[in-house]
Amino acid sequence: MSNTALSTLTQSLSEKLGLGSDGSSLIDTLKQTAFKTKDNAPVSDAQMTALLVIANQYGLNPWTKEIYAYPDKGSIVPVVGVDGWSRIINNNDKLDGVSFTYSDETITHKGRTAHVWIECSISRNDRKNPTVVREYFDEVKREANFTTPWDTHPKRMHRHKALIQCARIAFGFGGIYDQDEAERILEKNMGKAETVKPDSQPYSQDDFNKNIEKWTLAIESEKITADDLIAKIETKGKLSDEQLKTLMEIKSKVIDADGVIENAQPVEYDEDNPFN
Repeated sequence: MSNTALSTLTQSLSEKLGLGSDGSSLIDTLKQTAFKTKDNAPVSDAQMTALLVIANQYGLNPWTKEIYAYPDKGSIVPVVGVDGWSRIINNNDKLDGVSFTYSDETITHKGRTAHVWIECSISRNDRKNPTVVREYFDEVKREANFTTPWDTHPKRMHRHKALIQCARIAFGFGGIYDQDEAERILEKNMGKAETVKPDSQPYSQDDFNKNIEKWTLAIESEKITADDLIAKIETKGKLSDEQLKTLMEIKSKVIDADGVIENAQPVEYDEDNPFN
């Protein structure tokens, strides 16, 4: 994406949020503050574009950390903070109430008391029955070899999980994660994708053009995610910003506001060998 187009997208979001600042002057600030990177790794325009598309879609403010992102294998893992989840739930004009029910039975987690399950109920003004989701502590708690919020605030984290999962079903929120989920995704991905060395050859544009139609159909039909496809391609060569942008645009187009895959087409596709 050109710098002008990225500035326009940034300006659009800033105007929507009432910030009224010049879009081009906000890009560098967002790259530095809206991404959590290791060793100040550079953020590409394609990654910045992916974050802004999602921020615009949900009306979230990246300047106040309602939404931010972790770079991941050339793509991003978009993270919505507690305030962001509260905003998109409460700003939905279909919301008619939220309530929680807690199990009488409790368990002990690292010296603190937690409920066996928490149930969230969300009522919509356009539906007769509420959406009810029960989340069990032993299925959502995070086990790690370092201290996490699950160790210090297990009841709060459990309630937050129940609220998010219920909201996803009630309102169809898709393509966004809380920080706990994002960190689990990154932990799962660590070490599985082959790292491209800085001096590796760029991925051939001719090969990219030859494969892009097949890749598009594979993403649309959910044979592979865009993120996993990018990781596989980059074991062959380093993708350019324009090539990454093309793949990210495919990802953003096939996922609508409800997280539903649109225009999916059947395709014969070998996930282990996505190349011709």
